Amino acid sequence: MSDEQANAVDGGDDGAEPSADPNAVEGEPSDPEGEPDDTSGDAGGPPVEEIAERVGEEDPDAVAEEIATLREEVAALERDRDDLESRLKRKQAEFQNYKKRQEKRREREQARATEDLVTDLLEVRDNLSRALEQDADADIREGVEATFRSLEDVLAGEGVEPIEPDPGTETDPERHEVLLRVESDEPEGTVADLHRPGYEMAEKVLRAAQVTVSDGSDAGDGVGKDE
Repeated sequence: MSDEQANAVDGGDDGAEPSADPNAVEGEPSDPEGEPDDTSGDAGGPPVEEIAERVGEEDPDAVAEEIATLREEVAALERDRDDLESRLKRKQAEFQNYKKRQEKRREREQARATEDLVTDLLEVRDNLSRALEQDADADIREGVEATFRSLEDVLAGEGVEPIEPDPGTETDPERHEVLLRVESDEPEGTVADLHRPGYEMAEKVLRAAQVTVSDGSDAGDGVGKDE
């Protein structure tokens, strides 16, 4: 046996099989060309070759007509889009104008309400002015009382209500302003006396009533004195 034959026999006994491609990765098919086979065109779309084959097989006039139809549809969609955008802009402008009109209307209503109140108060002022124009020795009490009643009517007409708690009323921090605590026959912590009335309007306190509060020191002093 020659040396070449011995080497051939030795090489075949180790069980190794020669690889067809030493650079091939296990699990991946070898590509003798070295380039990927990609003819699908855009993702999700038909292959470029398929489109080209279809165009090549159809009548050129039919293809041209189909393209023209598609262009018309695109143009119609663009016109619809432009029309919707134009309508949206008009609606937005109309809404802004509506808001401005409403704001001006509220301002006019507020100004008119203030105007009516001032007009009523002017009459009260005129009555006070006439009372002061009386002689120094004239009794103006009756005129002042009439003017005061007129002012009360104006306030009542505006929905203004007085806050005038009676003695013995439980104090309310939202409606009563406590000036000081005093000796009183009233129960401790309740209103002893009203110093200045308060006013509220539409369930909102415009001015709290100023009151003094009983410290309870005199409460019950008179019990049993007449027995």
